[in-house]
Amino acid sequence: MARKDESKKDQIILQQMEVIRSMTEHNLRRMGTDFWGTPAPARPPEPAGTSREETPTVPEKQREPEKTAAPEEKTPPEKLEDLLAELDSYIGLEAVKREVRSLANLVKVHQLRRQQELPVPALSLHLVFSGNPGTGKTTIARLLARIYHSLGLLSQGQLVEVDRSGLVAGYVGQTAIKTGKVLEKALGGVLFIDEAYALNGGGDNDFGQEAIDTILKAMEDHRDDLVVIAAGYDGLMEQFIHSNPGLESRFNRFLHFDDYSLEELLDIFRMQCKKGCYQLEPAAEEQVRSSIRAENTDPVTFGNARGVRNLFERVLVCQANRLAALEQVSREELMTITAEDVAAARGGAS
Repeated sequence: MARKDESKKDQIILQQMEVIRSMTEHNLRRMGTDFWGTPAPARPPEPAGTSREETPTVPEKQREPEKTAAPEEKTPPEKLEDLLAELDSYIGLEAVKREVRSLANLVKVHQLRRQQELPVPALSLHLVFSGNPGTGKTTIARLLARIYHSLGLLSQGQLVEVDRSGLVAGYVGQTAIKTGKVLEKALGGVLFIDEAYALNGGGDNDFGQEAIDTILKAMEDHRDDLVVIAAGYDGLMEQFIHSNPGLESRFNRFLHFDDYSLEELLDIFRMQCKKGCYQLEPAAEEQVRSSIRAENTDPVTFGNARGVRNLFERVLVCQANRLAALEQVSREELMTITAEDVAAARGGAS
C-alpha cells in the first residue's frame, strides 16, 4: 500500500513539473528578447484538456491543395507620435531619447523645407552607437528604422542585424558577394553592424576591408533608401571610424549608451515580471536588488539588461523547482516569485 501511495505521489509531482515547465517556456516566449518595451497582452487561457499537441491532424487526402503565397506587402508606416511614445516608455536611455527626438525633428524640418522648395543641406542618417553590452543599442536601432519609415525616408523600415561573421568570407572575392547579399536584405531599412570594429582586423589574409569597401559603396549608391548603424564598445568605435576616411566622412553622428543604474536594472526586472504575469513578493524584490548589486560589479561582464534577463530566468527555474515539490499548485502560486526563489537563484549563479 505504501509503495502504491508513493507511486501516485511521484506521478502527481511529474505532472506538476510538466505543467510548470510548459507555463515557464510559454511565458519566456511571450516576453521575447526585448527588455524595454511595454508588457505583452495576456492571452486568454485555453480550454481545459486541450493543447497544441492534441489538435487533430487532417488526413493527407482531405487536405486542401496549398495555395501559392501572395506577394509580400510592404508594412505601412506607423504614426510618428506612437513611435515616440514607445521611445518614452523605455526604461532609462534618457540621453539617447533626447538625441533620437532631435534627429526626428531635424528630419521633419528638412522635409518641410523641401516641400517649400527651400535649399536643404545634405542629411546624413548613418549613426555610430557606442556603449557596453545590454544597454539598448539594438532596440533603439530597430525603433529608428521604424521612425525613418514613418517619416518617409526608408521604404520598408526593417532592421538587418549582422556582425563580422555575417559579412566576411574566408577566400578572395567571396566577401564582396557575402556582404552584398546582406546589403540587399537591408535595402529599404537599417543595416545594424554589431562590434563593427572587428571588420578592421588588418593582416594580409584578412578580408574585413573588402566588406567595409562594399558597404561604403552601397551607402553611396543607395543613400536614399539605406541607413547603416555601426555599434560597439566606447573607444574602439572611435578608433574604427577614424581609421578610414570613407567611414569618417559618412558617420558623423555618435550616440553613447550609458550603463544602467541599480534602480533602472531593478525596473527592468519588474518589467520582465509584468510581461510574464509574475508578481514579486516585497521580500523577493529586496533580494533581487541585493543580487543585482552583488553581481553587477562590472557592467561589461554582467551585461546590463542582459544580466537582468539571466537573473530572471534563473529565478524562474528555482521557482519551478520549488513548485514541483508541491502536490497541488494554485494559479496564484504559479504567478508568485518568493524571496526563496531569488535566494536560490543567487546561490546557483556561476
